[in-house]
Amino acid sequence: MNAKEQDIILKARRQAEERAKGYREQALKLYPWVCGRCAREFNHSNLRELTVHHRDHDHDNNPSDGSNWELLCLYCHDYEHQKLTEAAYGGSAGTTGPAEAKYNPFADLKAKMQRK
Repeated sequence: MNAKEQDIILKARRQAEERAKGYREQALKLYPWVCGRCAREFNHSNLRELTVHHRDHDHDNNPSDGSNWELLCLYCHDYEHQKLTEAAYGGSAGTTGPAEAKYNPFADLKAKMQRK
């Protein structure tokens, strides 16, 4: 990677950080410091673990009323994006319940007990 490419990447990262800082500060003023999914509560000591999720996944859509944001903990935020990624590739994160068990360890229990 040459110096020009590195400069472009660095500039893009700085702009993203500035944009994130602005809407994050706004969201933290608007909403209680609680994860919108798991209801975990946050305070000043662990606030860095509370993130702003864009409901429509458009990071440039930042209305001042916060209608496109929700506060999520790191884990719930990762899960939210995992669902989106898996849906794009035909996966099913969070869309179905657990798979039905195919093995029943007690299927022939009565027969085993009668043999003894």
